[in-house]
Amino acid sequence: MEQIGVVGISYRHAGVDQVARLSIERAELQERLPALRAALGVSELLYLGTCNRVELLYATADGLPAGDLRAEVLEQLSGEPASPGHAPRLLRAWAGESAIEHVLLVACGLDSAQAGEREIAAQLRLAWESAREAGTSGPLLNRLLGEALGIANRVQRLSSGVRAPSLADLAVDRMLRHLGTARPTVALLGVSPMTRRCGLALTAAGVPLLIVNRTLVAAEAFAEETGGRALALEAFRERPEPVAGLILAAGGGATLLGEATLERLAASRPLAIDFGVPPNLDPGAARRAQLERIGMDELVQAVEEQRLGELLRLAPVRAAIDEQLARLRAEMASRAIGPRLAELRETFERIAAEEAERALGTHLHDLAPAQQEAVRRLTERVAHSLVHLPISGLRAAAPHTTAEVLEAFFREAHLHRRGGPHDPSSTERTVPYSS
Repeated sequence: MEQIGVVGISYRHAGVDQVARLSIERAELQERLPALRAALGVSELLYLGTCNRVELLYATADGLPAGDLRAEVLEQLSGEPASPGHAPRLLRAWAGESAIEHVLLVACGLDSAQAGEREIAAQLRLAWESAREAGTSGPLLNRLLGEALGIANRVQRLSSGVRAPSLADLAVDRMLRHLGTARPTVALLGVSPMTRRCGLALTAAGVPLLIVNRTLVAAEAFAEETGGRALALEAFRERPEPVAGLILAAGGGATLLGEATLERLAASRPLAIDFGVPPNLDPGAARRAQLERIGMDELVQAVEEQRLGELLRLAPVRAAIDEQLARLRAEMASRAIGPRLAELRETFERIAAEEAERALGTHLHDLAPAQQEAVRRLTERVAHSLVHLPISGLRAAAPHTTAEVLEAFFREAHLHRRGGPHDPSSTERTVPYSS
């Protein structure tokens, strides 16, 4: 567990603009992740970027505990040297069990702006796929992400019939209030988890959709799913159709619509809801075109008022996470200590065999061959019985202690790999092993 670490920034303690400044475009992940892994000196790395958070999940090599990498992460993501004390103020860090707990909470939506929302699980899965494609997700992160998404699915089954509202649901409600009883066309810019949920909800409410995307093929596929129409982004920029609303949620740092396009759209007075981080629609340009724009800051502020009630409803989910965390703690601790327990067993068996041979070569030398073999078998059985006690105790203690404490046991017992009492390079001899 202690090899896992997380460094991140979210809407909880920083503005959306600061989150945007540290974000990486999805198209750049294949190139950026391996270089970022090397720069941070970790063995595994995953990047999670959503409309209200940026987090790096990492694992160290060779059993080393995860350190505090906030200064290094800030420098790598911002491209600027971090001033003293700035990184701890801006970023949050988790290590070991707290990092694993954080990942489970994120996967289940308990750390989201809208508690219990389900889009985050899909976004986490996409982040995992990107890390695997980039070759930066290894056995530790693969296991953790598999567990996190597994419990997210379990939580969804636990809360079936109670669909937690998300930021997308909030956006749809606001858009429907803007439309009133009429059902004019709403344009969705970008094909993403947010626009998908908005699109399906608007379709269910009878709102015609115009799906706008950089890649027309993706827009056409979503349009077929919702019964809407598809249009390439460039075509919409040049000749925008009159729409009553715009919902924007596309990756990339550039704004999707320029001032000329917004001026043409102004005649239909659309409401613009912008999930983009950075913004897909420049706030200043929207004001100059006299368009009402709702951004992530406003959306997050609105859902915070509902958050406490949702957390109370999701108390059983929190209990399920605690149960999973306890199981993971025991399993990962057992896996980590396994090689040392095997070494302990081998050491006991070697010591017993050496002492038996020493006795058979001295005061038991006159025993018949069959009797000598019986002594060897008896010694082996005694060694097995004796080693069972410390192995059982160490297995039970491993989930509740640190790697340093366990290492201290092996070190003080002279059972470390080099320099122990039976290492050929050591001349040390301990009394308990003497006859």
